Amino acid sequence: MSVGNGLLGLHPGWRDLLEIALVAFAFYRALLIISGTRAMQILAGLLLLVAAYALAWVLKLTMLTYLLGVAFTYGLLALLIIFQPEVRLALANLGRSPLARFARRLDAADTAGLVADAAMRLAAQGTGALIAVARDVTLRAYLESGTPLQAQVSPDLLAAIFSPTSPLHDGAVVVRRDTIVAAGCILPLSHKPLADRSLGTRHRAAIGLSEETDAIVLVVSEETGTVSVAMDGALERNVSEVRLREILSGRG
Repeated sequence: MSVGNGLLGLHPGWRDLLEIALVAFAFYRALLIISGTRAMQILAGLLLLVAAYALAWVLKLTMLTYLLGVAFTYGLLALLIIFQPEVRLALANLGRSPLARFARRLDAADTAGLVADAAMRLAAQGTGALIAVARDVTLRAYLESGTPLQAQVSPDLLAAIFSPTSPLHDGAVVVRRDTIVAAGCILPLSHKPLADRSLGTRHRAAIGLSEETDAIVLVVSEETGTVSVAMDGALERNVSEVRLREILSGRG
C-alpha cells in the first residue's frame, strides 16, 4: 500500500482535529515567547544536535550516537535552568484570565495619567529615568535590590527621585497599581543584541525585565529626551504621550 493510499484511508474525527489544533497553538505560543530571544538561538543549536544524532544513527556511528544520547538524557535539567525566564513568563501568560486583565485595566487607568505625565516631564527636562510598572508577575526579587518607599504615585515625586542630585536616580522605580513600592532597583540586563548601538544600559535593563516578567518598563533617555516602552522583550521607541497612556492603561 502506498503512502498516498494510506492517507486517503484516514478518517480523522473531531477529537483528532481538536488535538492537532491544540498542539499547533501550543507550539505557536511557545515560538512567540522565545522569538527574538537567546532561547531561539539555543533552540536552533538543539535542532542541529538532533540532526547530527539522526545522521549518526543512519551512518551507524556508534560512539557519536551514544554520546549524543547521553547529552539528551541529562540535558533536560540544564534546559530547565537555561529557559527559566522563558518558562516563568509562559506560565504567567497562561495564568492570566480575562477577568484579571479587566481588573488590572481598571487599576492601571487611575495611574496611567500620573506616570505618563511624569515621564513626559522628565523627557522635557532631559532627565534620564527607568520606571517599571508591575502587572501580574511579582517583582519581589528586584525590589530587594532597591529602597522600599510605599508612596502614592505622583509626577512630582517621580521627578524628585530621578533628579540628578537624588541618591536613587541611577536605579529603577517600581510602581504597582497606584503605589511607588521601591526606588533605586537593579534590573536584569538583556543579552539580546540591540540593533541600535545608541541604546544604553537603561534600555537594555528595560528589555531584560520585560523578557523575564510581564512588566511595562518606561525608559526616558537623557541624551535624546524621548520616551521608550519595553513589553514582552520588545522595545517601542519615541512613544507619544497619547500612546503611552494607552499602553499603561491596558488599551495599547
